[in-house]
Amino acid sequence: MKTYLLYFLLLSFPFAATAQKQQVYNLPQLMEQGKITVFNRDCTIIQENSTKFLRLPDKEGEGLVWLPIKEFKNGTIRVEMRGKDVYQRSFVGIAFYGLNDSTYDAIYCRPFNFQTTDSVRRIHAIQYISQPAYPWRRLRAEQNGVFENDILNAPKPTDWFTMRIVIANDSIAAFINRANKPSLVVKKLHNREKGSVGVFVADRSDGDFKSVVVTYEK
Repeated sequence: MKTYLLYFLLLSFPFAATAQKQQVYNLPQLMEQGKITVFNRDCTIIQENSTKFLRLPDKEGEGLVWLPIKEFKNGTIRVEMRGKDVYQRSFVGIAFYGLNDSTYDAIYCRPFNFQTTDSVRRIHAIQYISQPAYPWRRLRAEQNGVFENDILNAPKPTDWFTMRIVIANDSIAAFINRANKPSLVVKKLHNREKGSVGVFVADRSDGDFKSVVVTYEK
Protein backbone atom coordinates (compact mmCIF):
# COMPACT_ATOMS: atom_id res chain seq x y z
CA MET A 1 0.00 0.00 0.00
CA LYS A 2 2.80 2.44 0.85
CA THR A 3 4.47 1.77 -2.50
CA TYR A 4 1.36 2.62 -4.51
CA LEU A 5 0.60 5.66 -2.36
CA LEU A 6 4.08 7.01 -3.06
CA TYR A 7 3.61 6.27 -6.75
CA PHE A 8 0.39 8.30 -6.93
CA LEU A 9 1.99 11.11 -4.96
CA LEU A 10 4.87 11.08 -7.42
CA LEU A 11 2.51 11.36 -10.37
CA SER A 12 0.79 14.32 -8.73
CA PHE A 13 3.84 16.56 -9.14
CA PRO A 14 3.14 19.14 -11.88
CA PHE A 15 6.21 18.36 -13.98
CA ALA A 16 4.34 18.86 -17.23
CA ALA A 17 3.67 22.46 -16.34
CA THR A 18 7.26 23.29 -15.40
CA ALA A 19 10.21 24.24 -17.54
CA GLN A 20 12.30 21.28 -18.69
CA LYS A 21 15.84 20.97 -19.91
CA GLN A 22 17.06 17.69 -21.39
CA GLN A 23 20.70 16.75 -21.86
CA VAL A 24 22.11 13.61 -23.51
CA TYR A 25 25.47 12.40 -22.15
CA ASN A 26 27.34 10.08 -24.51
CA LEU A 27 29.65 8.23 -22.14
CA PRO A 28 32.39 7.13 -24.60
CA GLN A 29 32.51 10.63 -26.05
CA LEU A 30 32.74 12.22 -22.60
CA MET A 31 35.60 9.88 -21.71
CA GLU A 32 37.47 10.82 -24.89
CA GLN A 33 36.99 14.48 -24.00
CA GLY A 34 38.16 13.99 -20.42
CA LYS A 35 34.83 15.16 -19.01
CA ILE A 36 34.06 12.27 -16.65
CA THR A 37 35.48 11.45 -13.24
CA VAL A 38 36.09 7.77 -12.53
CA PHE A 39 36.32 6.22 -9.06
CA ASN A 40 37.75 2.74 -8.37
CA ARG A 41 37.64 1.46 -11.94
CA ASP A 42 39.76 1.66 -15.11
CA CYS A 43 37.21 2.35 -17.83
CA THR A 44 37.67 1.38 -21.45
CA ILE A 45 35.76 2.24 -24.60
CA ILE A 46 34.45 -0.84 -26.42
CA GLN A 47 33.01 -0.97 -29.92
CA GLU A 48 30.58 -3.69 -31.01
CA ASN A 49 29.54 -3.37 -34.65
CA SER A 50 28.84 0.36 -34.99
CA THR A 51 28.07 1.00 -31.32
CA LYS A 52 30.50 2.35 -28.74
CA PHE A 53 30.02 2.01 -25.01
CA LEU A 54 31.90 2.39 -21.75
CA ARG A 55 33.00 -0.74 -19.90
CA LEU A 56 33.74 -0.76 -16.18
CA PRO A 57 35.74 -3.86 -15.22
CA ASP A 58 35.16 -6.26 -12.34
CA LYS A 59 36.93 -5.11 -9.16
CA GLU A 60 36.49 -5.15 -5.39
CA GLY A 61 34.47 -2.24 -4.03
CA GLU A 62 31.95 0.04 -5.66
CA GLY A 63 32.82 1.80 -8.90
CA LEU A 64 31.49 5.15 -10.09
CA VAL A 65 31.67 7.28 -13.21
CA TRP A 66 30.58 10.83 -12.41
CA LEU A 67 29.14 12.97 -15.19
CA PRO A 68 29.77 16.74 -15.43
CA ILE A 69 26.64 17.35 -13.32
CA LYS A 70 26.94 18.83 -9.84
CA GLU A 71 23.54 20.16 -8.85
CA PHE A 72 20.84 17.79 -10.08
CA LYS A 73 17.72 18.11 -7.92
CA ASN A 74 14.44 16.96 -9.50
CA GLY A 75 13.76 15.30 -12.83
CA THR A 76 14.45 12.12 -14.76
CA ILE A 77 17.66 10.17 -15.29
CA ARG A 78 17.71 7.40 -17.90
CA VAL A 79 20.64 5.08 -18.52
CA GLU A 80 21.16 2.36 -21.12
CA MET A 81 23.25 -0.41 -19.62
CA ARG A 82 24.08 -4.12 -19.63
CA GLY A 83 25.07 -6.61 -16.95
CA LYS A 84 25.64 -10.36 -17.04
CA ASP A 85 24.10 -13.59 -15.81
CA VAL A 86 26.67 -14.47 -13.15
CA TYR A 87 25.37 -14.90 -9.60
CA GLN A 88 26.47 -12.12 -7.24
CA ARG A 89 28.75 -10.60 -9.89
CA SER A 90 26.54 -8.13 -11.74
CA PHE A 91 25.19 -4.93 -10.18
CA VAL A 92 24.60 -1.99 -12.54
CA GLY A 93 22.75 1.26 -12.02
CA ILE A 94 22.55 5.02 -11.52
CA ALA A 95 24.17 7.11 -8.79
CA PHE A 96 22.60 10.45 -7.87
CA TYR A 97 22.50 13.04 -5.08
CA GLY A 98 26.27 12.50 -4.97
CA LEU A 99 28.31 14.50 -2.49
CA ASN A 100 31.57 12.59 -3.03
CA ASP A 101 32.80 9.08 -3.84
CA SER A 102 31.43 7.66 -0.58
CA THR A 103 28.24 9.69 -0.08
CA TYR A 104 25.55 9.22 -2.72
CA ASP A 105 22.30 7.44 -3.53
CA ALA A 106 22.01 4.69 -6.10
CA ILE A 107 19.36 2.55 -7.69
CA TYR A 108 20.82 -0.52 -9.32
CA CYS A 109 19.74 -3.82 -10.85
CA ARG A 110 20.92 -7.36 -10.28
CA PRO A 111 20.57 -8.86 -13.78
CA PHE A 112 21.40 -12.36 -12.53
CA ASN A 113 18.09 -12.22 -10.61
CA PHE A 114 15.96 -11.00 -13.52
CA GLN A 115 14.59 -14.33 -14.69
CA THR A 116 15.60 -16.75 -11.99
CA THR A 117 13.09 -19.39 -10.87
CA ASP A 118 14.02 -18.69 -7.25
CA SER A 119 11.16 -16.54 -5.91
CA VAL A 120 13.32 -14.98 -3.18
CA ARG A 121 16.03 -13.92 -5.61
CA ARG A 122 13.47 -12.44 -8.00
CA ILE A 123 12.29 -9.90 -5.40
CA HIS A 124 15.92 -8.73 -5.13
CA ALA A 125 16.13 -7.66 -8.79
CA ILE A 126 16.24 -3.88 -8.17
CA GLN A 127 17.62 -2.03 -5.16
CA TYR A 128 17.83 1.47 -3.66
CA ILE A 129 20.72 2.40 -1.35
CA SER A 130 21.94 5.59 0.29
CA GLN A 131 25.65 5.43 1.06
CA PRO A 132 27.26 5.32 3.52
CA ALA A 133 24.49 5.19 6.12
CA TYR A 134 22.09 2.84 4.35
CA PRO A 135 23.82 0.04 2.38
CA TRP A 136 21.72 -2.81 1.09
CA ARG A 137 22.54 -5.14 4.00
CA ARG A 138 21.17 -2.70 6.57
CA LEU A 139 18.06 -1.95 4.53
CA ARG A 140 17.29 -5.63 3.98
CA ALA A 141 17.85 -6.43 7.65
CA GLU A 142 15.84 -3.53 9.07
CA GLN A 143 13.19 -2.88 6.39
CA ASN A 144 12.99 -6.00 4.31
CA GLY A 145 11.08 -5.61 1.07
CA VAL A 146 10.84 -1.80 1.23
CA PHE A 147 13.90 -0.76 -0.76
CA GLU A 148 14.15 -3.64 -3.25
CA ASN A 149 11.68 -5.41 -5.50
CA ASP A 150 11.13 -7.67 -8.48
CA ILE A 151 10.79 -6.47 -12.08
CA LEU A 152 7.68 -7.27 -14.08
CA ASN A 153 8.56 -8.47 -17.60
CA ALA A 154 12.24 -8.35 -16.73
CA PRO A 155 14.72 -8.33 -19.62
CA LYS A 156 17.16 -11.13 -20.25
CA PRO A 157 20.16 -10.85 -17.90
CA THR A 158 22.63 -10.32 -20.76
CA ASP A 159 20.54 -7.87 -22.82
CA TRP A 160 20.96 -4.13 -23.04
CA PHE A 161 18.14 -2.43 -21.14
CA THR A 162 17.19 1.00 -19.87
CA MET A 163 16.42 2.14 -16.37
CA ARG A 164 14.65 5.43 -15.85
CA ILE A 165 14.39 7.01 -12.43
CA VAL A 166 12.04 9.88 -11.68
CA ILE A 167 12.95 12.06 -8.72
CA ALA A 168 10.44 14.47 -7.20
CA ASN A 169 11.85 15.89 -3.98
CA ASP A 170 11.62 13.01 -1.45
CA SER A 171 10.06 10.45 -3.81
CA ILE A 172 11.98 8.29 -6.25
CA ALA A 173 10.52 5.84 -8.78
CA ALA A 174 12.39 3.47 -11.10
CA PHE A 175 11.08 2.10 -14.41
CA ILE A 176 12.65 -0.63 -16.56
CA ASN A 177 12.58 -0.35 -20.36
CA ARG A 178 9.21 0.97 -21.57
CA ALA A 179 7.22 0.02 -18.49
CA ASN A 180 4.49 2.43 -17.37
CA LYS A 181 4.41 0.93 -13.90
CA PRO A 182 7.47 1.49 -11.68
CA SER A 183 9.43 -1.51 -10.47
CA LEU A 184 10.44 0.38 -7.34
CA VAL A 185 9.12 3.44 -5.48
CA VAL A 186 10.92 4.71 -2.38
CA LYS A 187 11.41 7.79 -0.24
CA LYS A 188 14.95 9.11 -0.01
CA LEU A 189 16.83 8.46 3.23
CA HIS A 190 18.70 11.74 3.68
CA ASN A 191 18.18 15.50 3.59
CA ARG A 192 20.39 16.40 0.62
CA GLU A 193 18.44 18.37 -1.98
CA LYS A 194 20.86 18.13 -4.91
CA GLY A 195 24.08 16.51 -6.02
CA SER A 196 26.12 14.79 -8.70
CA VAL A 197 24.91 12.13 -11.16
CA GLY A 198 26.78 9.13 -12.53
CA VAL A 199 26.70 5.42 -13.29
CA PHE A 200 27.35 2.76 -10.68
CA VAL A 201 28.64 -0.78 -10.32
CA ALA A 202 28.77 -2.58 -6.99
CA ASP A 203 31.45 -4.74 -5.38
CA ARG A 204 33.03 -7.34 -7.71
CA SER A 205 30.87 -6.21 -10.62
CA ASP A 206 31.60 -5.00 -14.10
CA GLY A 207 29.11 -3.26 -16.37
CA ASP A 208 28.58 -1.72 -19.80
CA PHE A 209 27.02 1.73 -20.27
CA LYS A 210 26.10 3.60 -23.45
CA SER A 211 24.49 6.87 -22.53
CA VAL A 212 22.68 8.82 -19.84
CA VAL A 213 19.79 11.18 -20.60
CA VAL A 214 18.92 13.72 -17.91
CA THR A 215 15.77 15.81 -17.87
CA TYR A 216 15.95 18.64 -15.36
CA GLU A 217 12.80 19.88 -13.68
CA LYS A 218 12.68 23.32 -12.05
